[in-house]
Amino acid sequence: MKIALVNIGTILSGDWREPFVAGDALYMAGGRIKEVGSVPSEDIEAADLVVDVGGMTVIPGLIDSHVHTTFGDYTPRQQTVGFLESYVHGGITSAISASEIHVPGRPADPAGLKALAIAAQRCFQTFRPGGMRVYGGSVIMEPGLTEADYAEMAGEGVWLAKVGFGAFEKPADVTPQVRAAQKHGIKVMCHTGGASVPGSSPIDADDLLTMLPDIAGHVNGGPVALCDKDLTRVVNESPIALQISQAGNIRSAVKVVELVEAGGYFDRLLISSDTPTGTGMMPLGVIKSLVEMTCLTGVEPERIIATATGNCGLIYDLDSGFLAPGKAGDVTIIDAALGCSQETALAGMSNGDIPAIAAVFSDGIPRFVGKSRNTPPPTRKISIVKNNVPASYGDETYHHCC
Repeated sequence: MKIALVNIGTILSGDWREPFVAGDALYMAGGRIKEVGSVPSEDIEAADLVVDVGGMTVIPGLIDSHVHTTFGDYTPRQQTVGFLESYVHGGITSAISASEIHVPGRPADPAGLKALAIAAQRCFQTFRPGGMRVYGGSVIMEPGLTEADYAEMAGEGVWLAKVGFGAFEKPADVTPQVRAAQKHGIKVMCHTGGASVPGSSPIDADDLLTMLPDIAGHVNGGPVALCDKDLTRVVNESPIALQISQAGNIRSAVKVVELVEAGGYFDRLLISSDTPTGTGMMPLGVIKSLVEMTCLTGVEPERIIATATGNCGLIYDLDSGFLAPGKAGDVTIIDAALGCSQETALAGMSNGDIPAIAAVFSDGIPRFVGKSRNTPPPTRKISIVKNNVPASYGDETYHHCC
């Protein structure tokens, strides 16, 4: 499928250092972005679908780096079916598992842990809820797993691991497993802060600085945050990626943003939802945090958006997160919500307003065009100029190609 987006008001690259792309068009073909900013007229004429964006803002599809998937589009934690498909209507085009911890009766023995991670990784290779790409299969680190186990799982395609729920006497006892997993290319996320559920343990700065995982999950707490002294140490004394989450402590989240700004560590900052959890399932969890961190810290929205796009793509070695030739065709279109006091999506975010989501594309396929069912309608009008695709993407249509 060939898709051209024209009459774009603002294009964000996903790169916080150079956030804006000059031009007013974007072209996708074969599931990938081919041209951004300036698109030759012949490519627009050859497109199967031409969408007039009406002056709205085009950003990379959002990546939620902390989602507690199980199997399928279901969360037993909140007894909810279809939550991932609903997250697409929150602008999310990719979700990264923070472990399948909520699978009922989850195993804790090595064979069961490996089977669970491999099965989840396999299931989400082909299952695309709402068109979203789900990176499933995050092995839960427990006593008994060996380097050979991590080598086996890596060979089977498992590349994610989670620390924080295992039955270790002391949290730092997991450190040899962290090193073994990293040796075999597995990205390790660690629970950060106070205990989240019965049976889990608090993890403080000393633990993190000993383990040195790749990502400090919900470094602002999930839901209970580190003390300010520990938070400052993790930011300033380690190379760990710093993930803040909607489900955590908002005061600590603001402090993390201030610390990375002061220290020059913005590359390490991620924004995620950490849902579904006791906090709930939140289709707008990521975009809500993006707005909060923009309006509460004063950091420009185009830079904050990079924490759930380009930063995430780089830290997790994904082929998405940027609007650039060769990247995955994952695109979200946003605008100032109807009735917003500001004229554009970015100005509205600085004002504290969640933007309207007018369309989402993933793998170069339209998942809906016109409006999201989870946000107010946009101020501007998006319209279909040309449609040779055997399906409707009109303004009043909810359509899901999945």
